Amino acid sequence: MLSVEAARARILAALSPLAAETIPVADSLGRVLAEDLTARVTQPPAAVSAMDGYAVRGSDVATAPVTLRQIGAVPAGGDFAAPISAGECVRIFTGAPLPAGADTIVIQENVTAVGDAITINEVTPSARYVRPAGLDFRVGDIGIVAGDLITVRKLGLAAAMNRPWLRVTRRPRVAILATGDEIVMPGDPVGPSQIVSSNGLALAAFVRAWGGEPIQLGIAPDRTEALQAMASGARGADLLVTTGGASVGEHDLVRSALGATGLDLDFWQIAMRPGKPLLFGRIDATPLLGLPGNPVSSLVCSLIFLRPALLRMLGMRDLSEHRLPAIAGCDLPANDTRQDYLRASLSRGANRELIATPFAKQDSSMLSLLARADALVIRPPDAPALRAGDGVEILSLADSLIAV
Repeated sequence: MLSVEAARARILAALSPLAAETIPVADSLGRVLAEDLTARVTQPPAAVSAMDGYAVRGSDVATAPVTLRQIGAVPAGGDFAAPISAGECVRIFTGAPLPAGADTIVIQENVTAVGDAITINEVTPSARYVRPAGLDFRVGDIGIVAGDLITVRKLGLAAAMNRPWLRVTRRPRVAILATGDEIVMPGDPVGPSQIVSSNGLALAAFVRAWGGEPIQLGIAPDRTEALQAMASGARGADLLVTTGGASVGEHDLVRSALGATGLDLDFWQIAMRPGKPLLFGRIDATPLLGLPGNPVSSLVCSLIFLRPALLRMLGMRDLSEHRLPAIAGCDLPANDTRQDYLRASLSRGANRELIATPFAKQDSSMLSLLARADALVIRPPDAPALRAGDGVEILSLADSLIAV
């Protein structure tokens, strides 16, 4: 069986960033920048005050106290045309441009004002409370690089750089096909041997949370012709994701049914728990990721394989898992040859260290435990037994926001 790392590498090698499109900066939150973004303005455009106070010449306030004559005032967005001469000052407010000749700001708390006689009570060095032109960025500076996710902060930066339109990677279109006679949609009649399907809806939410556009193809029954017909709805999608039908039973038809329609299988089965029956290949121009049918296996495999696949198609620079160190909250037995992802709760120790305690039951059908879990404890193949307090690596489910 293929290792988790090898399987992920082969999936990513088969995918490429999608084409770019232009959107308004106001709509760019959560999108991935397709090209470096440069500033069209200098910020601030001139030296401005960082505080409310008085614009003065540094040489006039090298000693204190000293009384200067106020010759005017300048608000933010205003201008003071006349230069400041020796012994003069100008009332100034935060964000206002410094008058010519001024090179420092005396904050209003450090003066005594009587009419236009302004007494400076403390020595103020030159350049105090002055934001020089271009302190934030200058015309032509790269503010955001291609492959960065547009966050609230970066959206604000793009707007400040006077970029009303951004080139971002198109959202991946992901077709989702659940399989199996035993599953029905929520709200539909449930037969005596059937269960309510969660995979299709959960995967659609996962795809949407990680930047894609889900296309629900429905539930394919365990019949070759029906599965082939429904899978054909993925034509034009950037990725087809199936759930179920990828194991070794006689009703697991994904490989055989889609093989007859041109499935080029890259690999099938990986050394992972939960998630051994995972396959990857291509039907004509459409990549296929076949996830296990068990809901926990499906979502864990989505986090390990579907998430980086989506980020790859989005052109993200960082595809890493962002593992965190923690300590085991209980004894753990030696692991076998499959990489294990144990659903666990997190707590804090006396020194604020993360403590990860796997649940006693790890059955891949127990979606309720995954919903309660804070993290996945990663147990590499052939990992030795651990005692409570030993170090482990985890994937925090909080880091994935609403994705799982």
